[in-house]
Amino acid sequence: MSTACSKASPAAPERRIPILLWPFYLVWRMVSFVLEAVGRVACVVLGFVLLAIGMVVSLTVIGVPIGVPLAAIGTLLLLRAFF
Repeated sequence: MSTACSKASPAAPERRIPILLWPFYLVWRMVSFVLEAVGRVACVVLGFVLLAIGMVVSLTVIGVPIGVPLAAIGTLLLLRAFF
């Protein structure tokens, strides 16, 4: 039985980067990592802000229809940022 087929996993295909393209590849990976990290931090901050505003607005009886959805959206943003 050949082991060549069993080495490659469908989840992580092997990509070979030519040696001359390594600097561009590394810069691209670094920029994408920074943008992903900034996006997650922005999502956490916005989630906390919406959650806090929703809770404050929900303290009044008149603001409940606005505050509960704001708090729910803030919670969903936090869940998205953390997981």
